[in-house]
Amino acid sequence: MPFNFKKLDNPDAILIEPRIFPDERGFFLETYKKTDFDAIGIDKPIMQINHSKSSKGVLRGLHYQKDPKVQGKFVSVVVGEVYDVIVDIRKGSPHYGQWLGVTLDSKKHHMLYVPEGFAHGFCVISEIAELIYYCTDVYSPEYERGLRWNDPSLGIKWPVQEPIIAERDASFPDLDKADINYTYEQK
Repeated sequence: MPFNFKKLDNPDAILIEPRIFPDERGFFLETYKKTDFDAIGIDKPIMQINHSKSSKGVLRGLHYQKDPKVQGKFVSVVVGEVYDVIVDIRKGSPHYGQWLGVTLDSKKHHMLYVPEGFAHGFCVISEIAELIYYCTDVYSPEYERGLRWNDPSLGIKWPVQEPIIAERDASFPDLDKADINYTYEQK
């Protein structure tokens, strides 16, 4: 199998470690293989692929989409390094309101699976970073929502004190005031 699927503190979130085949010309790796992902229960179709580029200190997030346009994401860094954060916002989840963060970079090529019902954000810790994320549903602005990046109830430990953040992202509410309609379903 070309992937190692590593369960994280929230067992629904998965760090995906691809097998890298380096040689004198560079490297080759698979970023997605439906049969392998299906085998571990990640069987949603990929409906949209996004690419973003940001400078050091930029923080994007914490974003999510409400049901019926909830998105799962596979996040990878193709240039640079980011601190990637997800927050479980599934009402009734034993991990509701808990966050976890991982460093993703273009050297290891790890990918983070962000399950449906999680808010997602990242902060750039290299000079620049480019991310590709594969989404399980299309972007729907009428269902897009967010959480405030520095909500004290979450206590996220970001690697920068004063990030560069969009006005829209800075205006998102705290978790206790967020517009969330996603409910946890035990597997």
